Amino acid sequence: MARIADLLAVGPTFSFEFFPPRTEEAERALEQALAELEPLRPSFVSVTYGAGGSTRERTHDIVARINRDTSMTAMAHLTCAGHTRAELTEIITGYRAEGLENILALAGDPPSTTTGEQPPPADFRYATELVELVRSLGHFCVGVAAHPELHPRSAGDRAADRDRLAAKLAAADFAITQFFFTTEPYLRMVEELADRDVTAPVIPGVMPVTNVSQVERFAQLSGSAFPAELAERLHAVADRPDDVRRIGVEVATKLCQDLLDAGVPGLHFYTLNRSTATREIYANLGLGADGAGLSARNHA
Repeated sequence: MARIADLLAVGPTFSFEFFPPRTEEAERALEQALAELEPLRPSFVSVTYGAGGSTRERTHDIVARINRDTSMTAMAHLTCAGHTRAELTEIITGYRAEGLENILALAGDPPSTTTGEQPPPADFRYATELVELVRSLGHFCVGVAAHPELHPRSAGDRAADRDRLAAKLAAADFAITQFFFTTEPYLRMVEELADRDVTAPVIPGVMPVTNVSQVERFAQLSGSAFPAELAERLHAVADRPDDVRRIGVEVATKLCQDLLDAGVPGLHFYTLNRSTATREIYANLGLGADGAGLSARNHA
């Protein structure tokens, strides 16, 4: 396994994100995606974590299996919502015992509860607190999340949002952004962080559109603007999945190329546990079967 900060120091990284499956069918889809994407030699892959630890064991098992049984380096997501300090300490020390070196520290959303139920206890509120705990428990490489179009809970206060992000990055090694559809929000965010003397790399996250309603829902939850022109093109073919993916891949390819031309530290693909769109974008960018081009140098 490699430390992500070390990979970023060498050159651009190319990485994939997966989520823990909840059914046998979803488990098979994940296994197929992992098998089909491993030949692209990603710099690392990440595995998400459910609200309040709802996928705690599955996240752990998938990360351990990827690190043990594949050539890929896996990073575990971890949220502090719905967890006590003791629970988080147990999780982190467990990862340390297994030799895992990379953790993405997130505030997270507490799990939903039915009327009258009390939410699970939580000792931490902010990701920065979790970063500090992870640091205190081992020699981990720690990432955090960034929102180019402001955090959904920022109430539109741009300066305060960027100040909080700068504070997170002062404690962390790198950040991965929420997905976005045009370069402007990302490039503006990087400039605003530079004005605050932030030098930690911020990897842009890219989500190829393969399902219109799904991505619109994700965009609403994350605060990402869904361009009207793109929405119109996609809705016109919403009943033709192959055409939706074709447009989604075309748009994502252009976004990736523009980001690479701007000198980004890497690209992080939200795969939704499917490989086709990501493989097509890789091929379009000339990164594919030869070992992912630039990312291959990160393993040298």
